[in-house]
Amino acid sequence: MKVFERMTADVVTVSFSEPMRQAWELVEKKKLRRFPVMDGDRLIGIVTDRDLRDATASSVVLMEKQYHDFLLDTVMVDSIMTPEPGTISPGADIRDAARLILELKVGGLPVVEGGKLVGIITETDLIEALVELLDAAS
Repeated sequence: MKVFERMTADVVTVSFSEPMRQAWELVEKKKLRRFPVMDGDRLIGIVTDRDLRDATASSVVLMEKQYHDFLLDTVMVDSIMTPEPGTISPGADIRDAARLILELKVGGLPVVEGGKLVGIITETDLIEALVELLDAAS
């Protein structure tokens, strides 16, 4: 089974120059946990819901909603993202994607072909594939 068979092709991304609030709203509205960070059409990083929580979760922030809102509106995504994330090609075997996710200790990988973002594959995609394979083998 290949990555392109399991990946999400319609990827929700954020721009590096957007405030954290944009990414936070995507987490809340779309119920997604990670977003490739783009500079135009170039992948430059990845930001996760954990990155967002960590950037806003200090004891001061928890006590001061005004400060929390200030951070969400003024801190840009590029200051909290992981730059140059691990990637995989759409033609790679999903075993390679699973190994890379384990090796890098991440929850998903941007799928890149010819320097362009074409999808994302996550641990959820891999678990769904595993369940299907196990069901078929039963």
